[in-house]
Amino acid sequence: MEMVILWLLLIIGIVLFLFSFRKPPIKHWVLIYLLASYFSIFLGVIVVEENMLTYPVKFLDQYFSSSILYEYLLFPVVCMYFYQTTYRSKLIGIIGQALLYTAALTVTEFLFERYTDLIEYLSWTWLHTFLSIFFLMLILRFTAHLVNKEG
Repeated sequence: MEMVILWLLLIIGIVLFLFSFRKPPIKHWVLIYLLASYFSIFLGVIVVEENMLTYPVKFLDQYFSSSILYEYLLFPVVCMYFYQTTYRSKLIGIIGQALLYTAALTVTEFLFERYTDLIEYLSWTWLHTFLSIFFLMLILRFTAHLVNKEG
């Protein structure tokens, strides 16, 4: 069952990735994708290497200890949509949407941890996930905004 879920997540991630480039400015979406990939890979490896969580079922990543599907595709794509939906938002809107996106990702991860073998918490908890995703999304959003600021 886990492999079916992983294949489904791969297909969803690719489709969402392709649809995310449907409107300009594309350079902003590429930047946020690359920033999100970089930071999620960096932090994901640290968390796994410190034995805070593990991924018992491997998918196209037998040589990696972390989840390349999540860190290279799914999380960066979610960050692209977050950036797109907050592109013209004020601070309160950005924080509110960050909370919504973070809650959705955290609940999904928690359900996967509870009912599948896709992820296993060791010293990690859903609160760690929530806080790390929330702050990472905000950092990425404001970093991309500063880099993309015109004028």
